[in-house]
Amino acid sequence: MKNILQRFRGLSAKEYFVSPAMRIFWILILMLASIFTVTIFFVPLEFLVIIGGFLLLISIITFFYAAGLTKALHQADLEKGELRSIIFNLNDALLVYDKEFKVLFFNPAAERLFKVSKDQVLGRVLKPQDAQDPNFRLLTQVVFPSLAPVMVPRSELGVYPQIIDLSFQEEDLELRVTTNPVDDGKGNLLGFVKVIRDRTRDVAILRSKSEFVTIASHQLRGPLTNIRWALETLSQDERIPQDAQEIVKNALSAGGELLGIVEDLLMVAKIEEGRFGYHFEELDIVAFLEKVLAPVLPQARALGISLYFDKPSDPPPHVFADPEKLTMVMENLIDNALRYNVENGEIVVRVDRVEGGPFVQVSVRDTGIGIPDEGKEKIFTKFYRSRNALKFKTDGTGLGLYIARNIIRSHGGKIWFSSEENRGTVFYFTLPTERSVLPPKELPLE
Repeated sequence: MKNILQRFRGLSAKEYFVSPAMRIFWILILMLASIFTVTIFFVPLEFLVIIGGFLLLISIITFFYAAGLTKALHQADLEKGELRSIIFNLNDALLVYDKEFKVLFFNPAAERLFKVSKDQVLGRVLKPQDAQDPNFRLLTQVVFPSLAPVMVPRSELGVYPQIIDLSFQEEDLELRVTTNPVDDGKGNLLGFVKVIRDRTRDVAILRSKSEFVTIASHQLRGPLTNIRWALETLSQDERIPQDAQEIVKNALSAGGELLGIVEDLLMVAKIEEGRFGYHFEELDIVAFLEKVLAPVLPQARALGISLYFDKPSDPPPHVFADPEKLTMVMENLIDNALRYNVENGEIVVRVDRVEGGPFVQVSVRDTGIGIPDEGKEKIFTKFYRSRNALKFKTDGTGLGLYIARNIIRSHGGKIWFSSEENRGTVFYFTLPTERSVLPPKELPLE
């Protein structure tokens, strides 16, 4: 009995008795009672007991079925109400439209963001021409992102969810739009749902934080440069005793490392503010890599590491890139491959065409200590260094790969890796061979 009562917790007696499932139960009870009443006059007593028991069993089974169905329907109504409440109280705008771009759903947050009521939008078929209407311009630019003043993809093309950042300078508005397809469960596309987040305040806070880091780093860089210059002058003074020279040498090395950290922090601040300053040009990627690798060869030989450039037999197409920023990426990957390699290790740099896309792939393979499984998801985050890297080399900021990832993303490419601990690592990144793939503008990171 307790279990039965628990089934209907949250339902009043009236709601219970008038629920659709229980109505069917009462109708069935009346039918069974009528059947039993009729059989009393025509069936012998011994069969009447059997029939009565059978009808009672049917009644009990039906009751529990109706009870479960009533509970399920009640729970579904509660969940539907909760979902409706969540959707209508979302801070993010929610927009649903079908394959013909007919708007099917428009939550209150969307009304506030786009400054149009749902009555004006629901049932409306959106078209690119609607961007000429001031009332529907912003909404149309979100549905058709290529119409927005600035659009920067934050996810791989053709893979859902699609994430893009839109920037509207006139409205002083920064939006992040996440798009997912809606299907019928059988793979047939029905439409799309967009979640639009207003990032304007977040971007302003991020810029303030980055500006603070930039100012602090600039303030540090000046004194550090002066200290380094003074130490270099001292190190060249032959009158200083040998033991003092050693102290000056160590101080000079430490000052150089600290200055490097400050420079990295400045770069990170500029990247996060969206003002790193890219200057893209057409590059012969093979010639570029030869130029970058040439000064590293003596260092590799001194460490007992073999450095190879596996040039393609068929020259790949030229890429569009910022040579200065791309040099930073390569120097970081090669430096890591040297620092975390083993004795008599090997580094191989390759260039390959990417089939089915306007990209060229560059890879850097080493025979070093590898990356442990628990660190693979964090390897591109700021200040992260894996446990085996910390044991192998105690120095390092953990900013190099974070900077490299954002540089490659700002080229419209992607960067990833494969690694096995104690076996080595391969880093891959792609660069566009068509200028149209390059993002039109830098945007702040979130």
